[in-house]
Amino acid sequence: MAKNLNYIETDAQLDWKIRQQDMQRVASLHAKRGIWAKIMLLLVLIGPGVLTMIADNDAGGVITYAQTGATYGIGFFIPSLIIAGFIAYVVQEMTVRLGAVTHRGHAEMIWGRYGSFWGWFSLVDLVIANVLTLVTEFIGIKIGMGVFGVPTWISDVLAIALDVFVLLVLRYYTWERISLWIAAGNLIFIPLVLMAKPHWSVVAASFANWNIPGGFTAMFLFIVLANFGTTIAPWMLFFQQSSVVDKGLTVKDIKHGRLDTGIGTLAMVLVALAIIVLTGSLVHGTGNANLNISQIMDIIGRRLGPTGEKLFALGLVEAGTIAAIALTASTSWAMGEAFHWPKSINMPALKAWKFYLPGILSAVLAAAIVMIPHAPLGFLNMLVQVIASIFMPAALLFLLLLLNDKEVMGEYVNQKWQNISGFVIIGLLVVLNGLYGLTVIFPNLFS
Repeated sequence: MAKNLNYIETDAQLDWKIRQQDMQRVASLHAKRGIWAKIMLLLVLIGPGVLTMIADNDAGGVITYAQTGATYGIGFFIPSLIIAGFIAYVVQEMTVRLGAVTHRGHAEMIWGRYGSFWGWFSLVDLVIANVLTLVTEFIGIKIGMGVFGVPTWISDVLAIALDVFVLLVLRYYTWERISLWIAAGNLIFIPLVLMAKPHWSVVAASFANWNIPGGFTAMFLFIVLANFGTTIAPWMLFFQQSSVVDKGLTVKDIKHGRLDTGIGTLAMVLVALAIIVLTGSLVHGTGNANLNISQIMDIIGRRLGPTGEKLFALGLVEAGTIAAIALTASTSWAMGEAFHWPKSINMPALKAWKFYLPGILSAVLAAAIVMIPHAPLGFLNMLVQVIASIFMPAALLFLLLLLNDKEVMGEYVNQKWQNISGFVIIGLLVVLNGLYGLTVIFPNLFS
């Protein structure tokens, strides 16, 4: 037992030594005066929020937004995505404060504060949701790489190899910087929508004429849940809080963490809007309301030329890649925190193999599922987003409980408006999930 305790202590000391280098860099910039020092400080502290939000525009999200625009056009979902962006910011800002104040990851806080039963409950929810979401990432990578003639097994191997490399070889600061460069590729959808030359007056009119296209149907409700599921998901809570801890942020850095999250939210919403406007302009009204993503890309190719289709495919591959990196890290962080294993990307792979293994295995399992012949990939993608929205209320409830615990948060507990916002979000998700459940039991309820 003593030997095992010494091993854990040595791991903690090594992790702390590496993390101190990053913290000293931040502390030295805090101490400096002038605008250049402030800019450098912001650039160093940017990471967890931007990565979380852009990774949230994952391959599943891109497919969901594309199918939403193709099915419903430019209308209801333009204003609703802006509201969803505000919701995502409110939720993720709480994880910044929780991580900066406690220096503990989300899984570790739940296990330590509420015991093993709720710890297992939250962990099992997360792992199931992460594996299912990873399936959608490999679906997107498969479809995107297919445009360039790359077989599925090769695209899977390349995606896993990159994921494993950045996770095992790079320490946190470098892992974060490389991931940010990959995440920047998500912005490819913005010039792509400009190529489509949409009628911006129609986009603007969607705010004045906010109505449900085709009426309130079971299919519409399914799409709404899928859009919510891709905007806020359980993995985001675990990922951003653990990322804040692994980065070594403190209470002095909370305001920069908020700005980081705000920048990420803006990028997430702009890209999501771009995809809906793109497919709403080019694909909606072509005569088929149930197009899959390959058919949507084919229409984009016919309207914008091969370059347009290939740019969309590249965006789809990037979205799946950055999300796979985030999701595998999220699983590893949560497992490490729950079972008191080494729990930092700073740790060498051989020394902390227990930490890295769960994330890697989850990615391999998801890639294997995508290889199953004739799997209903389009339906599976939408279903995964809906499952994420179903799991989210419980995850949010734990977050709100922790943020209102004065013993944990001290002066950084939630303000009244944050609690009201949090419970409104939970209530909205519960109502939507309940209505969807009714449509499953009574299929003709809203017909």
